[in-house]
Amino acid sequence: MRRITVFSLFLLIALTTYQPLTAQTNYFVDGYHGGIYGHYPLWVTKFIADSLNMHKDWKVNLEIEPESWDTIQLKDPAGYAAIKKLIDDSSDNVAIEYVNPSYGQSYLYNISEESIIRQFQYGMHKLQQHFPAIKFTTYSSEEPCFTSALPGILKSLGFKYASLKNPNTCWGGYVKAYGGESLNWIGPDGTGILTVPRYTSEDLQRRSTWQTTAWNNSEAYINAAFKQGIQYPVGMCLQDAGWKNGRWLGNHKSALTQYTTWRNYFGLIENKKNIENWRLSQEDIQVSLVWGAQVLQRIAQEVRAVENKITMAEKAAALATLYAGVPYPEKEFDEAWRTLLLAQHHDCWIVPYNMHNGKTWAAHVKDWTNFTGSTANNIIQQSLQALTAGASNNDGQNVIAFNTTAINRHEIISVPLDDNSLVTGIEKDGNNVPSQIISNKDSSKTLLFKADVPALSYSSYSFIQATKQEPLTGASIIKNKAGDFVMESDLYKLIIDAQGGNIKQLIAKNLDNKNFVADDANDFNTLRGHFFNNGGYAASTHKPVKITIVENGPLQIKLQVEGTISGNNFIQTITITQGQKRIDAGLHIDYKKGIGIGEDYRQHGGYYSADRHKAFYNDSCKLLAAFPLNLKHQKLYKDAPLDVTESKLSNTFYNRWDSIKNNIVFNWVDVTDGDGNYGMALLSDHVTSYSHGENFPLALTIQYAGIGLWDRNYSISGPTDIHYALIPHRGKWNEAGLNNETIKWNQPVITASANAGKAVNDFIKSVDDGLAVTAMYYKGDDLYIRLVNNSSDEAKHHIRLNCYADELQFVELNDIITSTVQFKEKQKVNFECNIPLFGFKTVKLINARYQ
Repeated sequence: MRRITVFSLFLLIALTTYQPLTAQTNYFVDGYHGGIYGHYPLWVTKFIADSLNMHKDWKVNLEIEPESWDTIQLKDPAGYAAIKKLIDDSSDNVAIEYVNPSYGQSYLYNISEESIIRQFQYGMHKLQQHFPAIKFTTYSSEEPCFTSALPGILKSLGFKYASLKNPNTCWGGYVKAYGGESLNWIGPDGTGILTVPRYTSEDLQRRSTWQTTAWNNSEAYINAAFKQGIQYPVGMCLQDAGWKNGRWLGNHKSALTQYTTWRNYFGLIENKKNIENWRLSQEDIQVSLVWGAQVLQRIAQEVRAVENKITMAEKAAALATLYAGVPYPEKEFDEAWRTLLLAQHHDCWIVPYNMHNGKTWAAHVKDWTNFTGSTANNIIQQSLQALTAGASNNDGQNVIAFNTTAINRHEIISVPLDDNSLVTGIEKDGNNVPSQIISNKDSSKTLLFKADVPALSYSSYSFIQATKQEPLTGASIIKNKAGDFVMESDLYKLIIDAQGGNIKQLIAKNLDNKNFVADDANDFNTLRGHFFNNGGYAASTHKPVKITIVENGPLQIKLQVEGTISGNNFIQTITITQGQKRIDAGLHIDYKKGIGIGEDYRQHGGYYSADRHKAFYNDSCKLLAAFPLNLKHQKLYKDAPLDVTESKLSNTFYNRWDSIKNNIVFNWVDVTDGDGNYGMALLSDHVTSYSHGENFPLALTIQYAGIGLWDRNYSISGPTDIHYALIPHRGKWNEAGLNNETIKWNQPVITASANAGKAVNDFIKSVDDGLAVTAMYYKGDDLYIRLVNNSSDEAKHHIRLNCYADELQFVELNDIITSTVQFKEKQKVNFECNIPLFGFKTVKLINARYQ
């Protein structure tokens, strides 16, 4: 990520006045960060090699996008050959270590666990193509590219060490200062990895919003480390590729400072005894972006949609290969993953307006995710056709419902109908299935019906054209005597205020008829924010709304609320589906031009990069959707990749760089009462921020429009559309099965016109509760299955599959075999394994087959 010119001024002043006085040896991790998508001029390759040959004491740690080497090899073969020799050096005292091989240098905390795994797998594979002898020993990043579940993932990939420092690029945040020379970073699954933390003595740099004191091994930093009891202090800076500094400390380096690779540095400390274990919380990763900015919101939505879609497509294709014998489209998936991994690049998220090859990062993300999504959709359709190719046909009057999850689905699903369709219902095996026809605004129709679909399998249904159907009872909307709208299903009763559009009551019938709306609250599910260009604070309840019944049962009901906030038109929808725990909500906002939302940055003299106060940090002023809850002594839990954290924050608010709090919604946040009896989960269709505090209700960040990083105007360029959901529940998040509810939300049942017939036997015959299948794909003739324990306290699990294999291998993410299971002749795959909570296990079925 490119820094602004003021940074170069600070660098010049700091380095020319650098005179460490310590009398003990200290160490410095130097190197380069970037690549052809961020910043990598071709002269850099030869410059690094020549500088290493000129300065034998110099060491380089690389965090270069792996795909960069394709271009470098083609356009600078001499420089490429020189670097290749150094990277392939397998001796102990290497001059170069590759410390971040992830394909797109993602922040990691903002993408799914499967995306994190593929970032490393694809990146390492690409680097191994260029450098066959390369070793991956230490993970380190110049940006805050960290997430709490990394220890288990890194160890499975073969890494031995990690660093939690990012001293010179803290624009997007930093890890909490904790510990001394080293510690065992313990992940949510209990896996530990030897780690150099950001020392307790490693302060944030004065007059900076992008550095800690470890950025240049200053006298103050080194002496503070010695005073803390650190025997071998180490600082770090992975320079932006393209900077011409060469050795970062230059000629001002103390004779007592030694350049080092991370691998060699860990050689000094790895055998020390009594190393502290630190179970790092996701909230210890103190990161922030311009949450609520429309450009970032769209990027997060686009990435979330296709990272779900591509894993769904992999599962569909794997089943088509297993059961129908069609070739697995491995090359197509490789390219689809490539574009998704690039869309997850940290620069897409923190500098979305920066240009690359004539387009902004945001425009590239749209192109990349469109390609991934289109490829995934095509593969899904081809796979479903292959799975049903041998079944009987019925003149196209058939539909299949396909389930890509490891959860048996019993829910209402939808299928589009032709404009002139005469379909009035649907049946399965000659029996009528409860259904509902919806007329859409564009004159098309949608059929809703109640489906039962086994895990990782499909069910077949047939359309019918009945002249008369018996009326069904179920969900409905009525007006009460007060004129308010009452939405009622088998699980819920909601009362919507006719004037303000707020939810006055949300009663969960199966939860002791508890009303989840706080007493006297008149702003539940309403909007409020500070419009600094248009009169200040405003709320969606300030002016009367128009409410319309869009769907009125019996399977699904939908209400539409139309109103204005500070002169901007909005449409909210509330959808309740019979038998479904999730209450769905949608929001569409049409903004006026030149709108400003959030804290008014002009009150603090505008934007200055070194000013620690940032207007875009202040979520309390952003446009929020509020949910004041009838829950006493509230506790908050939030998910992250392979983790769930109980929040220790008294509130989520901050407005300074030196006070960043992790207030990130990954998939969901969940508020329970103090006794854990009841709770309400809030799901978001994209990564963003949330608000919560002792005197502030749970709220979802909807919009920010104003100045962000590097004095960039994060403006609004069109309508905003987001999707969120509420799930009232009993008990804590795991008792409520929130992760499985999220999986169902992210991976809806797929419907498609297809041949009729009985479904191929269920792939999963049995799987323990709490386990999810996050990935399923082929390599050659071997089927890989990734199992994740997302909610079970039990570690021992039993799985039975409806297929055969020559052998089952438990493999690490780097394909190292850890154990094997042999099967008797004609014995289907049946095995046990240990997977702790938030752990994963990769299973490789050798020569997997159906018969």
